[in-house]
Parts: sequence; C-alpha cells; structure tokens
Amino acid sequence: MDGQLIAFTGVAAGMVAMPGADFAVVVRNALDSRRAGVAAAVGVAGGLLVHTALAVAGLAAVLVAVPALFGAVQLLGGIYLLYLGVGALVVAVRRTGTPGDAATAPAAAPADSPAARPGTAGRSLRQGFLTNALNPKAPVLFLSLLPQFVPAGEPALPRTLLLATMVVAMALVWFPAVALLVDHLGSWLRRPRVTRALEGVTGALLTTLGGILLVEVVLA
Repeated sequence: MDGQLIAFTGVAAGMVAMPGADFAVVVRNALDSRRAGVAAAVGVAGGLLVHTALAVAGLAAVLVAVPALFGAVQLLGGIYLLYLGVGALVVAVRRTGTPGDAATAPAAAPADSPAARPGTAGRSLRQGFLTNALNPKAPVLFLSLLPQFVPAGEPALPRTLLLATMVVAMALVWFPAVALLVDHLGSWLRRPRVTRALEGVTGALLTTLGGILLVEVVLA
C-alpha cells in the first residue's frame, strides 16, 4: 500500500475542504439556484486544474520566481475578491428593507425556472473559475506540496500528474456537494433574514481575503 499516496489524500482533502474564497463563492451562488451553485463549483475545479497544470509543467515556479508577475496576479486576485465581496455586502444591505418574516417569505424558485435568471450558470462558472485561478497562493502551495509526495527514485512527471488529478477530482466532488447541500436546505437558507446573514458573512469573508491580498502587495 502506498503510504505517501494515502497521506496526500488526507492532506489534499483538507486543503480542498478548508473554508475560504472558493467555498464562499459556491455557497453564495447556490443560494441563487442549484444550477448556479454547481456551475460555480465546476468553475472552482477548473481554476484548480489550471494551477495543477502549471505546477506539472513547471510554469508555477516561474510565477513564484518573478516577483513582479506574482505581484500582478496577487493584485488582480485581491481586486476581484473585493469586487465580489463588496457586491455581496451591497446585496445584503439592500435586503435589509425587505420584509423578513419567514412565514411570508416566498418559496424558492426551482433552479430551472425563469426566476433562476437565464445566464446565471455562465456567470457563476466564471466567478468560480476566476476566484480560484487568480488565487496567488495556489502556485506556491502546489510547488511546495506535490514534490513532497513523489517517492525518491520514481519519475516525477507521472506521479505529479496523478497527485494533481486527485486534487481536481476531490474538488469536483466536494464543491458540487456543497452546492447541492445548500440547495437542499434552500427553503430555510433562502428565508430573507438568513439570506441577508449569509450574504453579509460571505461578503465580509471575500472582502477580507481580497483586502489581505492587496495589503500584501503594498507591503511586498
């Protein structure tokens, strides 16, 4: 039995499941509809695929080694997270004036109904992808993590490809599962007061993460 592979599975699962910007974006989109949530989840996995492909190709090392390039990605990532976070906070504030009595709250619209807003899936896919792809910490993480689980004397490329594929596969399981769980709890989560709270929490989280990235750029 490959002990290193088992150890990597645990580490990678924890890394994928750790709440952060990806989790917040998936939850927020899943509140719109099941289709939007799953689309955001697939987008996050797509962003991970980009990072793992760069790590396998060795291009991530270039990104980390060139401070200006790394700083540019960090700046873009911070701005994008701020954009999403502030947007969520604005929505939360606007909902404050909406009647919030759970008894009078309208039922959530089915994901495939007109109320689910055509085009939401594409927008959600883009949000999930960009949130992950513009995360400047990911290249550093993969460069430092993957080589540790390549046994000495074994060809690096096949093993790294296997590890990278495992990470993407875990994301394709975990994030859609989160989206489906949020949708399953939709009748409760979509109550006006709960929705306002979730929008506020995810907005605050995304804004904080974006602010941290921008501060790091300034202090670098």
